[in-house]
Amino acid sequence: MSNKQKSVEVEERGHWGSKVEFLLAVAGNVVGLGNVWRFPYLCYKNGGGAFLVPYLVFVVTCGLPLFLLETTIGQYTQQGGITCWRKLCPLVEGIGYAGQLILFYSCMTYIIILSWALLYLVFSFSSQLPWASCDNYWNTDNCIDFSTQNKTFEWTNQTNTTFAATEFWERRVLAISSGIEEIGSIRWDILLCLIVMWITCYFCIWKGVKSTGKVVYFTATFPYVMLVILLIRGLTLPGALDGVLFYLLPEPSRLTDPQVWMDAGAQILFSYSVGVGSLTVLGSYNTYNNNCYKDCLWLCLLNSGTSVVAGFAVFSVLGFMAHEQGVPIAEVAESGPGLAFIAYPQAVAMMPLPQLWSICFFVMLILLGLDTQFVAMEVVMTSIIDMFPTVMRRPGRRECFLLLFCLICFFCQLVMITEGGMYVFQMFDYYACNGACILFLCVFETVALGWIFGAERLYGIIKDMTGVNANPFFKICWLYFTPLVLLGSFIYSLVEYQPLTFNRWYVYPAWAYVLGWVMTFSSILLVPGWALYKLGTGTGSFKQRFHHLCQPAPECSLTKIEEAELQHITEEDLHWLNSS
Repeated sequence: MSNKQKSVEVEERGHWGSKVEFLLAVAGNVVGLGNVWRFPYLCYKNGGGAFLVPYLVFVVTCGLPLFLLETTIGQYTQQGGITCWRKLCPLVEGIGYAGQLILFYSCMTYIIILSWALLYLVFSFSSQLPWASCDNYWNTDNCIDFSTQNKTFEWTNQTNTTFAATEFWERRVLAISSGIEEIGSIRWDILLCLIVMWITCYFCIWKGVKSTGKVVYFTATFPYVMLVILLIRGLTLPGALDGVLFYLLPEPSRLTDPQVWMDAGAQILFSYSVGVGSLTVLGSYNTYNNNCYKDCLWLCLLNSGTSVVAGFAVFSVLGFMAHEQGVPIAEVAESGPGLAFIAYPQAVAMMPLPQLWSICFFVMLILLGLDTQFVAMEVVMTSIIDMFPTVMRRPGRRECFLLLFCLICFFCQLVMITEGGMYVFQMFDYYACNGACILFLCVFETVALGWIFGAERLYGIIKDMTGVNANPFFKICWLYFTPLVLLGSFIYSLVEYQPLTFNRWYVYPAWAYVLGWVMTFSSILLVPGWALYKLGTGTGSFKQRFHHLCQPAPECSLTKIEEAELQHITEEDLHWLNSS
């Protein structure tokens, strides 16, 4: 077989079918569960409306510059999260490997949440919501149900009681054991939901950007329909205004607390999906002249705007819940799984037509999480395929490799759906996917691109691709503000480290903390480790090796305009020489 025939068998890398597909894919990736169950909680916990001050500071100095930076290098190099660094700055290729490892950890944990949400959705079709009463086999004598008992009795005697929604979550869904040492058996109903979610994700992206670009038309837009419905319903409930005021009431004194600023920074990194290569891969499927500068500004506005609107939807319902129970809002406001699987389900159980609102809420959660999950999978797939294009882009290879990736994640995460699985899940979430790891990667990313590759060169690339002069403020951020703010946040996160606990009472054994730190450093050490490996195995003196590894690939050393100008001058010179 000739080389020409062989090359025909290698599939094209592909592009988005339209600009809308790119915008929806990025929106679906960055707008996720964190907008609904993390931002509103952080806002009320850290000073209400005053929290928006540090939040906006991090948006301007870190979120927007990093968002634009990663999208730009993806669109410019047309490469995934690992091979883009080979073209721009080979010395720090470890950033790409570290980002993919964090995404691998995230793929295992994030889909567990979707499985829980799917199980709740199935139960939402019951004639009576199972978390709305204490008449089930999993309930204890201490169970209380706000819909049937006296409110004053519940509030004054709550020390030895538990809510029906809490018992459903802990005793029915999780069947949680007493500690990580007691793993127990697999929860088979969650296992079934997990299989359904993996099959869904597989077929969403099995054809690459061709299938992903079509699926996001539904998964990225329909959650907004559900969010608007829940927002309107929430604002019409009694007590909703109290919840909204509690959510936004400013506490300026909290601005002096460093932890408030850390929470704002961590929220920006997670919600903007920076540091792990996701935006790089999504941008790499754009055409070279796409106006990514304008796209990034609008997408960042959409992301932050969704967070604020979700806060109104969530806290209007929590205000209603506090009104009905006769308790302070602070007692019902939670973050993370506690909000999604205890507080909110308990609130909808107290509304008229509870099944309808429960279905709306969990459909929204599933769709918000689904596109974030399959985009993360697509990013890992693209990054690995771009490393071995001639092998992996053969017909049928991608589908087989994706199936292998799904199976590896599935079998690795089985321990998380056991009776002790919640403890393992929290370890992965707290250590393997935490903000410190991403902070570290973002610091190296901005230093490598701002100082080694060159902020001025990046500025020229944006001008070359979009025809627009980006605001010079971005250059200042890439050089100074972003790396300094991120480095300060990284150091503070290590200084103020608090060991992981569960429900404020369970302390993990020492070996679990050691394992947690191993997961943390498994990604962080890839950056200096790869640099040392390349410096140690190269040829020439140390200075020559370092200089070579800091140089971009020849095709990335000039913009298209510069290449065209150079080519034009060369042709003119040759013509003049020949005529002479």
